[in-house]
Amino acid sequence: MSSVVMLIVLLLLVDRLEGVPRAQLIKLSCSNNQTIGNQTVFSQNFIQTTEKIGAQVQSSLFGSGNTGTPPDQIFGLIQCFGDLSTTDCIICYDAAHFAISRCFPSTGAILYQDGCFMRFQNSSFYDEYIGPSDTTICGNATTKGNVFESSARQAVSNAVRDALVNVDYFAREEVLATRGVNESVYVLANCWKTLNVSSCRSCLENASVSILQCLPWSEGRVLNTGCFMRYSDTNFLNPVPVRSRSSNHGRIIAVIAAVVSAVVIFIVALLVLLYIRRRRWLQKKRAGSNDAKKLAKILTDSSLNFKYSTIEKATSSWDETNKLGEGGFGTVYKIADFGLARSFQEDMTHISTAIAGTLGYMAPEYLALGQLTEKADVYSYGVLLLEVVTGRQNNNSKNSEYSDSLVAIAWRHFQLGTVEEILDPNLMFHTYPKSNFKKEAIKVVHVGLLCTQEDPSLRPSISTALRMLVKDDEPLPPPSNPPFVSDIEISELEAKIQRYHDDDDTYSVATVSHSQFSPREAEEGEGSESKVNYVSEKEYLYKDDKNEIQEIGSESE
Repeated sequence: MSSVVMLIVLLLLVDRLEGVPRAQLIKLSCSNNQTIGNQTVFSQNFIQTTEKIGAQVQSSLFGSGNTGTPPDQIFGLIQCFGDLSTTDCIICYDAAHFAISRCFPSTGAILYQDGCFMRFQNSSFYDEYIGPSDTTICGNATTKGNVFESSARQAVSNAVRDALVNVDYFAREEVLATRGVNESVYVLANCWKTLNVSSCRSCLENASVSILQCLPWSEGRVLNTGCFMRYSDTNFLNPVPVRSRSSNHGRIIAVIAAVVSAVVIFIVALLVLLYIRRRRWLQKKRAGSNDAKKLAKILTDSSLNFKYSTIEKATSSWDETNKLGEGGFGTVYKIADFGLARSFQEDMTHISTAIAGTLGYMAPEYLALGQLTEKADVYSYGVLLLEVVTGRQNNNSKNSEYSDSLVAIAWRHFQLGTVEEILDPNLMFHTYPKSNFKKEAIKVVHVGLLCTQEDPSLRPSISTALRMLVKDDEPLPPPSNPPFVSDIEISELEAKIQRYHDDDDTYSVATVSHSQFSPREAEEGEGSESKVNYVSEKEYLYKDDKNEIQEIGSESE
């Protein structure tokens, strides 16, 4: 909108125009290659290049230049046709500059208007005169007779001849009808000033052959890489421009042109910045989906071993001001706050403690023996997984049925195939009945139990646990018993499953699939009054204090 207003002001301030600026867009071709090394640098080079060639247009109707270094270097060219005045050329350039900016972020663009030509590219093109984008446009409104066709051929030939001897490579031809019929022909031919005579001749000869194929149509244009040619039965040519101006008039044109160019450049820069900002936002959004995989890779590639010099530097050469505590493992320097801050009094600089941590999350070997390894962190991570998927806090149950730790409860339900009973109802499985949410939740419980196994050597590493959660094809071995589960309890559980495994198969009930459990032989009479009906490679149901086992789809026995 600002550019339109400035163009109107320009028209009001200029005394008069020698002709028509012919700023109508004929063709705009954007390069298919959009590979830009640095978008910010590329856009800045584009703006600086257009400023250079725009300043040249005001004096010579032509401008060329380049800015930057490869691969973000920009070459630019603007040329008005020879029958345009300086004022008309500036108007045509402003319209072309605004239109060609729509091709960003392409690395190149070619624009043809009826009064000027403009091109930018990330490589030099000044010697090119024939290209794959060359086009012939024939008018299809009316056809002419033999007299017009003969005159057109003669006028085109004369234009090619005259353009080659003109210093500006420009020629205009008019063949007026000698009789009353409208058979007059008007021709314009123009090469770009960056070509030599040989290249201009080749381009115009190619254009003349192409444009004569439009006959007997009344209009024809050829848009070649290095030249432009047009014929018509309507006089589209401007009067021969008189470029000598008073100094005051020239200053007015220069000021207005500078203002218009500044507005156009501002709009282009704003569009470029908005495009770059949106592109970065999309890239950041796509990168967020790979955070889990990146974290797994970082943990896999990382090491818990540090050089002595690194630790010494981090603690300022074991400075006493960095000393936090002293325990069974020695002095502790600047560790993260894991509930230790509550152990400090206001007048104390360090404390002595053998075990530090949050009960319920500490690994049994650390709690009992003070053995702190990376598998202790794995245990804590497993407890967190179980808390998230069940919605319960470890060692904080108010229900007598769940007086045990959350780890023991989850393991017992996993062995009985009733994991669904302890899942957090707020996970809203019923909202998406066809989704895999329930399957994924059970897998999280499985991984949590693997991380909380009593034997530290059986626990997976953090990176392996992450892969188990992220990848569907990662194998999940059956978990062994967690800590603080007695052998008597394990034997009772195995006896229940084995005893009901020997019952009649007609009473099997399908609830949760489980095929990993292989119970030991239990002695007769072990276990409680609860019943379990278990079938290997099948499914089973466990109900406390009820002597009811019901088959799916049938009446109760």
